[in-house]
Amino acid sequence: MTDFDDLLAANRHFAEDFTLGGFDGKAHAGVALVTCMDSRIDPLAMLGLKHGDAKIFRNPGGRVTPQALEALVLGVHLLGVERILVVPHTKCAMAKHSEPVLRDMITESSGIDASWQSFGVVSDQVAGLREDVRKVHSHPLIPDTVKVGGFIYDVDTGLLDPVE
Repeated sequence: MTDFDDLLAANRHFAEDFTLGGFDGKAHAGVALVTCMDSRIDPLAMLGLKHGDAKIFRNPGGRVTPQALEALVLGVHLLGVERILVVPHTKCAMAKHSEPVLRDMITESSGIDASWQSFGVVSDQVAGLREDVRKVHSHPLIPDTVKVGGFIYDVDTGLLDPVE
């Protein structure tokens, strides 16, 4: 027995009726999404998309990190991405707690000093989102023809609120 037996059993059940193979890996709706790792977010469903329609990059806070930019450049040039959405969400721990508070919480939980660890906290979600959209717009390898939008996802209503 392993710690993953339940998940492996669920995977075998999933694979019995697997119909999602055969895709070419492109974003068939031309969409890329940067959003949070929060489990309250169902990225495809919230946009009315299906398997194979979008490239999805998730991280704490839905921030445009260097890794997210790398993924977006690849998506634009190799995978058919024409529209990029940056979508943080309401009630996010990355906006709720300060960096020192998160470090203290992790230190207490782990028993190891976490004062050196960065967590990408954002004190003003709207300002952070605007900055992240600007990072995408200004990236030299993402052409002006790619549409970029910033939105805040409300975890209580399921609605996206555009941020100019």
